[in-house]
Amino acid sequence: MRPRWRGLGNGLRVEAQEVLWKNQNIHVFVCGSFRVSGDPKGICHRKDSSGLVQYLETEVSDRGLDGVTVSSAGCLKLCDQGPVIVVYPEGHWYGKMDEDRIDQMLDALERDKPAEELLLS
Repeated sequence: MRPRWRGLGNGLRVEAQEVLWKNQNIHVFVCGSFRVSGDPKGICHRKDSSGLVQYLETEVSDRGLDGVTVSSAGCLKLCDQGPVIVVYPEGHWYGKMDEDRIDQMLDALERDKPAEELLLS
């Protein structure tokens, strides 16, 4: 994969991944199955996606990943793959998530890589 470069305004350029991590711009969204009407209709909430949010927040804190924010999201519309997690700005989509798979995802995130085996295609 070719590195993405970003100018810093002072003539220096660094890899975008370094900038993202240092600027604390990583956001992890966990599907909460909520639709426009406000009612949970999908699979993710039935598979305790809210518990996964709590688990993620604890793991992120325990691992010292200060640049990572965790949030519950509305329905991500991939119910057959639920619970679904999306990591931005990378745009990595993960499915059938549980605590073990979250650990694998966070291990990969710490190495600045996606957990390839967990990515939805």
